[in-house]
Amino acid sequence: MKKLVIIGNGIAGTTLARWVRKLSDFEIEMVSDESPLFYSRTALMYIFMGDVKLQDTYGYPEVFFEKNNIKLIHARAEHIDTTQKTILLKKEGTSFETSYDYLVIATGSKPTFYNWPNQNAKGVQGFYHLDDLQELEENAKHAKNAVLVGGGLIGIELAEMLQRRAINTYFLIREKWYWNGVLPDCDAQLLTSYIAEECPGLALETSLDKIEVNTQNEVIGVTTTTGESIACDLVGIATGVHPNIDWLKETSIETDKGVLINAHFETNIKDVFAIGDCAQHKMPPKDRRNVEAVWYTGRIMGETLARHLCLEPSVYAPGPWFNSAKFFELEYQTYGLVSSDRMKKENEIHFQCVLDSTNHKWITIALDQNNNTFLGINSFGIRLRHEVFEQWLIEKKTSDFIVNNMTKALFDPEFFKDYSQDIQKAYKRYKNEKNI
Repeated sequence: MKKLVIIGNGIAGTTLARWVRKLSDFEIEMVSDESPLFYSRTALMYIFMGDVKLQDTYGYPEVFFEKNNIKLIHARAEHIDTTQKTILLKKEGTSFETSYDYLVIATGSKPTFYNWPNQNAKGVQGFYHLDDLQELEENAKHAKNAVLVGGGLIGIELAEMLQRRAINTYFLIREKWYWNGVLPDCDAQLLTSYIAEECPGLALETSLDKIEVNTQNEVIGVTTTTGESIACDLVGIATGVHPNIDWLKETSIETDKGVLINAHFETNIKDVFAIGDCAQHKMPPKDRRNVEAVWYTGRIMGETLARHLCLEPSVYAPGPWFNSAKFFELEYQTYGLVSSDRMKKENEIHFQCVLDSTNHKWITIALDQNNNTFLGINSFGIRLRHEVFEQWLIEKKTSDFIVNNMTKALFDPEFFKDYSQDIQKAYKRYKNEKNI
């Protein structure tokens, strides 16, 4: 009987364990030094805000793993000997080994810091893991003023969390508009205006220069790149994440930004694989990034690798890109590719339709101006049907078709206004103006 060891129990590792158990009688061990059980990372903010408890975020109870003969090992992986096929583990100061026939690295990501002065002071932290949540609970106990650095999704989560606790929050964003490295400028401007209403401490084109501390190495303020001094007792670093692979540097496993893998998730070492946030595709599928740090790609990787190990050779095929997020109370969905202004190709143009400026509802459609092919859509404040847009992207429908059939794509139209006619009228005007 083959033995599978999975290092990491996030969505990728847990999905792999579940599917391997469905498809085989492999001996399965899952190693994690964080939470003994798989939990929803996206729910950490709701634990902090008091909406849910930690146990509510567990994907499966401990008895699930017992019944399915999946051994959970709460320990830290220290080193891999790929010649002997052994892993050195450490728990509470005690080291021990386990062996494997197949090894899967699924260690996820960790926050990125940029060597700011005093970044290791008490009160300075990232926010990604359960340990970060526990640290934030301690740091927020007596905090009155907080400074957040970085304009990604983690930053917006922290802003909402801290303001829920009535902590005065300054939000430093390096760019001209929030998230304009991801969104086209037309979307980024509207979204920035909304965020400024929700977080009055928003500061654009401003970065962290230095963290100020007292004699006890506790944060007491920051200095920004604009020369402003801000007194604070908490600094949240939200300048992105990167693959959690530092511990692999002394092994023979090839790494770059992440663990380098082919389309079968195979590394350069036989019987060693990598999935999830820590994996870097040497040749990613068309229109996909080489490192994808979103939950559903981790799930797809876990299912695909299980089939590859247990049934037949299988390759990673995630389908059209999609994602969703929430900015305070504003819901966002994206399907296909709507490029930022700095990344879009010459043939990509954007049709934006503001449907309700008061309640922040709008869509932006990306299309190929040469042949009218629909490339993607961003929606804000309006819910769309995932399966509809996925099929339309696969079938390479035109933007004309998308707009004329928008009613089919609106989610729960009986509870929300049907904006399809508004979109069609605005699109007709847009085409006339652009002469397309």
